[in-house]
Amino acid sequence: MPKPSPSIAIENEAPAKLIVDPPLPEPLSQGRVFIQYRTENLRMLPVFGKGALDVSPRLGHVHITVDDASWHFVDTSGETSLLVGLEPGSHKVSIELADPMHNVITSATVMFTVPSIRH
Repeated sequence: MPKPSPSIAIENEAPAKLIVDPPLPEPLSQGRVFIQYRTENLRMLPVFGKGALDVSPRLGHVHITVDDASWHFVDTSGETSLLVGLEPGSHKVSIELADPMHNVITSATVMFTVPSIRH
């Protein structure tokens, strides 16, 4: 079945989905965290505000929080998230799929361990 066109409004849109993969093993073994994610039934675009809620197909972005920080960063690229400089040890990253008003639609959490790297 073909995907809907991003140029035509969709009646009764299916719920937005967030799919998050665990960090890629090779970079993680070197202390770099590459987390791939994708969305379904939502286009990632840097469009915000109440007016964007009425756009079809649905628009949104992600909020990314590292280790329960009191802040998060926003990503609209839909590309792999890259984290560097984390201390060796256990970490968690929360990725929230949000609408243009920053209301969370759904979320996923990834847990991983950054190894101690010996030079």
